[in-house]
Amino acid sequence: MTGNGPDHSDDTDFVNADRGLIARLEPGRVRDDNGRVVWDADAYGFLEGECPDTADPGLWRQSQLCARQGLFEVTEGIYQIRGLDLSNMTLVEGDQGVLVIDPLVSAEPARAGLELYRAHRGDRPVSGVIYSQSHVDHFGGVGGVTDGTVPILAPAGFMEHAVSENVYTGPAMARRGLFHTGSHLEAGPRGHIGVGLGLSRSSGTVTLIAPNRSITRTGQEEVVDGVRIVFQMTPGPEASTEMNFYFPEHRALCMAENATHNLHDILTLRGAPVRDARVWSRYLDEAIALFAHESEVLFASHHWPTWGADEIVAFLRQQRDLYAYLHDQTLRLINQGYVGMEIAEHLRIPPGLEREWHTRGYHGSVSHNVKAIYQRYMGWFDGNPAHLWEHPPEEAARRYVECMGGIDEVVRKADGYRDRGDLRFAATLLNHAVFTDPGHARARAALAGVYERLGFGSESATWRNFYLQGAAELRRGKPDLPPNLGTGMGAALSVDQLFESVAIRVNGPKAWEEYFVIDWVFTDLDTTYRTTLSNGALTTREKPRWGEPDLTITLNKFRLLRLLAGKGTEGMSFSGDEQLLDRLLGLLDQPDPTFDIVTP
Repeated sequence: MTGNGPDHSDDTDFVNADRGLIARLEPGRVRDDNGRVVWDADAYGFLEGECPDTADPGLWRQSQLCARQGLFEVTEGIYQIRGLDLSNMTLVEGDQGVLVIDPLVSAEPARAGLELYRAHRGDRPVSGVIYSQSHVDHFGGVGGVTDGTVPILAPAGFMEHAVSENVYTGPAMARRGLFHTGSHLEAGPRGHIGVGLGLSRSSGTVTLIAPNRSITRTGQEEVVDGVRIVFQMTPGPEASTEMNFYFPEHRALCMAENATHNLHDILTLRGAPVRDARVWSRYLDEAIALFAHESEVLFASHHWPTWGADEIVAFLRQQRDLYAYLHDQTLRLINQGYVGMEIAEHLRIPPGLEREWHTRGYHGSVSHNVKAIYQRYMGWFDGNPAHLWEHPPEEAARRYVECMGGIDEVVRKADGYRDRGDLRFAATLLNHAVFTDPGHARARAALAGVYERLGFGSESATWRNFYLQGAAELRRGKPDLPPNLGTGMGAALSVDQLFESVAIRVNGPKAWEEYFVIDWVFTDLDTTYRTTLSNGALTTREKPRWGEPDLTITLNKFRLLRLLAGKGTEGMSFSGDEQLLDRLLGLLDQPDPTFDIVTP
């Protein structure tokens, strides 16, 4: 972004981020049962210093704010655990216990946060849980606060969306997520300084307990442990299923992840379906109409609260206008013939928004959000026939390098662009060189250096993390396998989803000539699923009505989970050609959790 930015002398955010502090977690490390550190807030102590020349000043400031950790009072009866994970955990005191909202990413930090709360507010039992939405940072730590024998509220469709990413593109998202979060970068002024929404995500035990109370409509009211809650459904913008909610007796509004102290993603760089900026803006406007004027405090599952009705209304209006402007102006320029990259290069948000800290691109960015809006409406193709059937990266790189006189000449030219400050084109040239010869040491080193400089200058934390992780892999190779986001979630998959997870692993060409039908009779679910392998595609149908299978397998869901985990067929019975199961399993590819990104 260009133009006049926020006022660096305005310390309102720092005052609000520190307001209500009761106690910090000392030391700021959380360990699992084996003693492994799964969260380390103390590693970010360097953020107390002045911004170095290896970080964007605005992003440094944002990370300083996110580094505030401990137990905070939001208003009487409502408390937050902040700075112990990527997200916040909110605790609302009821008649008998405490209601937990969004229990972090993993169980160990959630448990530590609850213990910190109890040390200062008494040993109150957890009397209910609310998942505000379906992303893991809003539910993954639930096993650290409850065994599920309490009301657990969630928006309709929660379970389907909470696990669906792990069914379809979980391994790919996990690999790109390592770049997105920078989770393998060392914390420090030249490395990891945050994610914009928070410092980082914990690496503990991810858990999921199914909700037992569903929120289906705006205006729905529920009472949990004497606490009255009014809900607003907001499916689609930030998460596929999400909701805001209001506590009338506290005059407190929870905005989930729909309004945060930075510009959010319209398309997260780790990969996801494109979000709807238009609907996002409309939900924010609806929240203003429903709740904002009566609220005394607004809090969310990231960042710090906003106090005062006038301040809350202004904050939500600006957030509303931000997403509406990006959406509408992108479409205006699309209809004038501009493509996504051109719009992203020139679109500027209005000065009145540009001056606000909470509209800055510390997590999302104007650039990649504009490209996402273009993609949502127009797809990957920009209409230019030259871009309709281009060579894939390796083949294109080899040809470009050949035209430019060889790798050494490409590196020399890239050095010139770098020295003149055009890091973007230097990266383009050097990427071609590396994709032509990934073993070319000078090209790798030069590209790593350019990525590092681009990262140091990035306002967006996720851009910084992508650049710095790219530089790290060029210099030192790929890191060890990151923690599995799906740990503890397999049992939450439906049988349909389990078979879908099998279907997307079928190696199509190997299965072209195969044709067989297997019936799976589930004794615990009192139903039968039929899988048909035909033309390299595995399709599934529940309760088949005609035809005979080649094999019938009688089992329960637990046995299917064990089979897919490679633990054999114990407890399963067979009727028909038993070899078909081995044939099916033999056609399945294993996902590659460490596939190449910055090299071919």
